[in-house]
Amino acid sequence: MELVNGAYELSNGLDPMALCEKYDCPLYVYDTAIMKRQFERLTSAFKVKKLKINYACKALTNINVLRFFKQLDAGLDTVSIQEVQLGLRAGFAPGEIIFTPNCVSLEEIEMAQALGVKINIDNISILEQFGHVYSDVPICVRINPHIMAGGSSKISVGHIDSKFGISIHQLPHVVRVVEATGLTVEGLHMHTGSDILDADVFLRGAEILFNSARHFKSLKYIDFGSGFKVPYKENDIATDIEELGEKLSERFNKFCENYGSDLTLMFEPGKFLVSEAGYFLTKVNVVKQTTSMVIAGVDSGLNHLIRPMFYNAHHNIVNVSNPAAKPRIYTVVGYICETDTFGVNRKISEIREGDILAFYNAGAYCFSMASNYNSRYRPAEVLIHEGKDYLIRKRETFEDLIRNQVEMDIFEKTSVIAK
Repeated sequence: MELVNGAYELSNGLDPMALCEKYDCPLYVYDTAIMKRQFERLTSAFKVKKLKINYACKALTNINVLRFFKQLDAGLDTVSIQEVQLGLRAGFAPGEIIFTPNCVSLEEIEMAQALGVKINIDNISILEQFGHVYSDVPICVRINPHIMAGGSSKISVGHIDSKFGISIHQLPHVVRVVEATGLTVEGLHMHTGSDILDADVFLRGAEILFNSARHFKSLKYIDFGSGFKVPYKENDIATDIEELGEKLSERFNKFCENYGSDLTLMFEPGKFLVSEAGYFLTKVNVVKQTTSMVIAGVDSGLNHLIRPMFYNAHHNIVNVSNPAAKPRIYTVVGYICETDTFGVNRKISEIREGDILAFYNAGAYCFSMASNYNSRYRPAEVLIHEGKDYLIRKRETFEDLIRNQVEMDIFEKTSVIAK
């Protein structure tokens, strides 16, 4: 969303205010042009013979977004059997989907195996159980490289006490299980965290995976996960994908030469592909002066956008309705019966009750983490594709809140008996 001639515009000049009038607020809006731009940055950055970008769909699971990435020839990274089923429904072939769960039962992994998707195993217990029954099914092994990386402790998943992956120090145990069960390891996987800036983090992880690869003679791919940082603020720093592509491609090509086979270099970005493509539009319910600040309260809360409260994440906030007004300092809050603060002491064009505020970077881990807390409805979602807007999820209604509740009449009977 850009400020053009004094007004905010979405892709191809679409007016966010008009979208709010058409679909109401609060509203999630996603732009496929930005998704495509980010996807092409990745595919252009890595100069290897075989490259596969698997969209990490947990970031944004709307089936139309999945179908868009399928159209771009992406694969799909999934973490639950439900995401696998969504991927198949979106048109991905089983072989284009990799299933990378954590702490799930063998039964769930067996369900994924029955659907024919790639299986990524991240603990020795499941590896051994799976190998005893499905020794003829090729697998991927998730390694924990013991690299502390990521924007915060909540999104750093490669450290020594992380629940994710098999410790690199347990690799000899992995080899023994593989040899004893007859399993074929076709892939190695690593993911160290999110919001990683330093290309050297990936290169350190690469050396660990390359050293691990010598234990397995039938590899077809190595998956480096993701964790690329995108900008959240003006002039914010982000992962230099082009620098990473140059450095890692050179090292990967050398590895493939020594290994004797042209393996596929794989990544599984989610946030990098969809974060900047999303905007969240809300309406201001009240402007309230406290003893020390001016509060702008909107028609949403942590039930729709939990990242600021959960991760202390920053989302730029602009006043779409009054962009040319003199900026003032506001604390933007939600309407949930909790402390759901979106931003403190933000410089925003003067806010009036009824104005529309837009939150940036709302494409990743925003709607997908939304809930019905306080019995609030989840918002609608709109996709902008080639200059046109499409409703891709209806706004919830009261019927959605009670759809799966079972209303019982036993309490009325009990009260009659008591009398």
